[in-house]
Amino acid sequence: MKRRDFMAGVAGAVFLVWPGVGLAQQSTPEGAAPPRANPLDVKERAKMNESLTPAQCHVLDEEGTERPFTSPHLTEKRKGTFVCARCKTPLFKSGTKFDSGTGWPSFYEPIAGALGTREDTKLGYTRIEYHCAKCGGHQGHVFNDGPNPTGLRYCNNGVTLEFVPDAE
Repeated sequence: MKRRDFMAGVAGAVFLVWPGVGLAQQSTPEGAAPPRANPLDVKERAKMNESLTPAQCHVLDEEGTERPFTSPHLTEKRKGTFVCARCKTPLFKSGTKFDSGTGWPSFYEPIAGALGTREDTKLGYTRIEYHCAKCGGHQGHVFNDGPNPTGLRYCNNGVTLEFVPDAE
């Protein structure tokens, strides 16, 4: 059994009992934008959130986590760009997406300057959370078990992304 298959099974089982749990070791990626937890004022955030679902607001603003294997982005194969659902900032190019087997859309490299990071110790150990550098919306966590060339896995909540296909 592959490690990713095992971890996906464990993640699914853990989410049934304890939603919001993340797994694996993490480190701060090189070249990440500086941390910006709340770059929007309350009025600006409320205005931008008007077009979002409650699930999107929960993940973006309260650092929630969607259940694994529920995102339609898992099967997205077209060329294009994944943008922040709130502010539409481009975060990942489709060419950096890969199937991690974890149940969340995963990427090995963000668009330069698109993400900020910070330490997350809510689960009793240190993880690296990343968020949209423009609006501060929580996107996911970054892990050291991704493919080459970076070795990183940006494990993203699908509800916080929108896909914009390339023009043909």
